Amino acid sequence: MSLKERIYSILIVSAADNFNSSLKELLSESKYSPVCIAASISEAKREILERSYDFVLINSPLPDDNGTKFSIDVCSRSNAIVLLFIRNEIYYSIYDKVAEYGVFTLSKPVSRQAVFQALDWLASARERLRKLEKKTVSIEEKMEEIRIVNRAKWLLIEVLKMTEADAHRYIEKQAMDRCISKRAVAEDIIRTYS
Repeated sequence: MSLKERIYSILIVSAADNFNSSLKELLSESKYSPVCIAASISEAKREILERSYDFVLINSPLPDDNGTKFSIDVCSRSNAIVLLFIRNEIYYSIYDKVAEYGVFTLSKPVSRQAVFQALDWLASARERLRKLEKKTVSIEEKMEEIRIVNRAKWLLIEVLKMTEADAHRYIEKQAMDRCISKRAVAEDIIRTYS
């Protein structure tokens, strides 16, 4: 699927109505939906607890914080990609604090073109993260299969007095003969002998 066909959910964290309306104008519904707005960090925290977002765009400062700690927390605890808009005078000091956590930053004032480019960067980063998430799930599934097969082998060793090598061969042979996975064979063994 092309990035142009993807739809990304966005949480805008900003207390500035002008910023919010200008940014919302740039976000077409065909590519960004839903687009939610939180006027404070505490409101944004509630939003993130209720649903996950692809992008979190933070317009610093906010009434209850400057957004630095919140941006780091979002990157550390979720799969959202964060873009922090910062006043130009403090850009580099904030950038130094947040960059190592994966927070993207833009100095204000910012042009429409820079926002479009930043959104493209966020989309690229989100897709890369999506692929890593799939790999993680795949590895976790494989590890779970190994645990189940090992549990079945130990049951065969205990109950049928097989050696570990014999138990391993038995599970592999059953899987080949029955055209099913080793995990399915192991689950049958566990149901039978537990």
